Amino acid sequence: KPAYMQTEHDKEVIKYLVKFIHGGQAFAPLKAVLEKIPFKITGIVPDHLPYSIWQQVEHLRMSQFDILDFSRNPDYKGMNWPADYWPKDPAPIEEETLAKSIKQIFADQEEFIALLETKDCDLYTPFAWGDGQNLLREAMLIANHNGYHSAEIVLLRRLLGAWKK
Repeated sequence: KPAYMQTEHDKEVIKYLVKFIHGGQAFAPLKAVLEKIPFKITGIVPDHLPYSIWQQVEHLRMSQFDILDFSRNPDYKGMNWPADYWPKDPAPIEEETLAKSIKQIFADQEEFIALLETKDCDLYTPFAWGDGQNLLREAMLIANHNGYHSAEIVLLRRLLGAWKK
């Protein structure tokens, strides 16, 4: 099968997908949301909410990795919902654990963007190993999912007094 030939339209779509994945279009950029979070508040579960900042951060990492793995791996093995997508503990073990999780979120995000930016990237053809998903859908899923959970982290940070006014 010959390589997919990208059009100028495809390149424009990819440019916007990358912007949406980074955030900051209609919501705070993920980097801004995840920077300078005081470690002491990351394990607090506020009243009437079911999660902590740590659980949101780790959920972002786990979910985004799953989407990346699905998008590049013909031998993809699905994870178990919800057990494999949410950490059990509300707090990270140590600051290093939190920093490592945040670093991995951005590393996986850049790996996914690298898939989009390959010269023969085909956004539209369904993956042979899925049930109709394609790279465009997975890019939109990452952008949407990360935007949703970024907003939840902003809310938690506001409730805990650690978000800019």
